[in-house]
Amino acid sequence: MQAVRAKKFLGQHFLTDLSIAQRIADTITLANGLRTPDITNGERIPVLEIGPGMGVLTQYLLKNPNIQLTAIEIDRESVAYLREWYPELKLIEGDFLKIDLSTIFPMGPFCVIGNYPYNISSQIFFKVLEYKDRIPLCSGMIQKEVAQRLAAHPGNKDYGILSVLLQAYYDIEYLFTVGSHVFSPPPKVESAVIRLTRNNRERLGCDERLFKTVVKTAFNQRRKQMRNSLQQLVGKGHPLLQENIFTKRPEQLHVEEFIDLTNRIAEAIAK
Repeated sequence: MQAVRAKKFLGQHFLTDLSIAQRIADTITLANGLRTPDITNGERIPVLEIGPGMGVLTQYLLKNPNIQLTAIEIDRESVAYLREWYPELKLIEGDFLKIDLSTIFPMGPFCVIGNYPYNISSQIFFKVLEYKDRIPLCSGMIQKEVAQRLAAHPGNKDYGILSVLLQAYYDIEYLFTVGSHVFSPPPKVESAVIRLTRNNRERLGCDERLFKTVVKTAFNQRRKQMRNSLQQLVGKGHPLLQENIFTKRPEQLHVEEFIDLTNRIAEAIAK
């Protein structure tokens, strides 16, 4: 079978550098919520690879004796290629964004990895958040600018909605940058490999739905003081808006400050 054609509408750029594929595969490590596998008893870490394409990353994951690999691929041409060249791979044809992951992993933790399509990478991480209590580790390659946003700290221009929402539950590492020349076809941007490791925070200590609303609303006008954006949640002229924290811009606040802000807004709304 010939190589799979890269499809622009799927955001496909196939990695051709095997050394980088190996480095990405090596980002799967033991994480919070995963016990050391007992190889003698056949125990392995459940791992889901998203969008394996032609299997450049898959081949190294399959060689890892600690990993029990499942892959999900939406492209029929890639599915046919993988089934021919990697018959031992447990492969699901479908859309990661639409599938109920509990049907793949009914119980216990599982890790997520992939060379993620750039056009849906943010949506992928939002879905990972939905399963945060079951995904102790998520790693892979994404567009460099998105990776910088995920790993950015308060005060950085890249710090935004994704930074806060993901860092509330995960420690995020920007591991290394990947040039465009190692892909076919080459993308117009650089890429980066990141790793998200679940932190010890089980719950935020606030209304999590309101927390998301507060963060998104605040960053909708990121260059302005939060008094301007958040007044729509508590009402224009509300006394709470006179407090010092509302004179700050959202990019100045740590996760813990957003949690405290959410609780204060919840109290104001309830009165």
